Amino acid sequence: MPFRISGLSPTPFSHLYGLSDDALAAQGARRYLVDKSPGFPDRIELRDLRPGESALLVNFVHQPADTPYRASHAIFVHEGASAPASFVDTVPEVMQRRMLSLRAFDSAHLMTDAVLVEGREAAAAIERLLEDRAVAYLHAHYATRGCYAARVERT
Repeated sequence: MPFRISGLSPTPFSHLYGLSDDALAAQGARRYLVDKSPGFPDRIELRDLRPGESALLVNFVHQPADTPYRASHAIFVHEGASAPASFVDTVPEVMQRRMLSLRAFDSAHLMTDAVLVEGREAAAAIERLLEDRAVAYLHAHYATRGCYAARVERT
């Protein structure tokens, strides 16, 4: 089952780029200077940020549908990222090196299934979940610290 893993658009975050720490705090965000890798998984470019790069910690509504599954959580985005990553039939390294929770949603945005998998085994799990025609898309979450990682769809 062919699939695409997509990073977030930078547009909802670009207004935060370059703001002072006080201005970021006023918007519920915080800047971190990356000091280790892995450790700061960017949700736009779908990579671990490198030491010296700037990460913004923001709250992101990753499941905006008006259902009981509506949800948000803290995520890191690369300050200055300009284009979302897209991976076809492959799982980006940032996700391969972490334990993942894969959550399947139908067209009504209700969860129909979920699995916990080592990132290196995620491609097979994604394909199995997408074989169910009732599944419209998947959300991948980093299982430890529980943050949204990326959206997965059929290609």
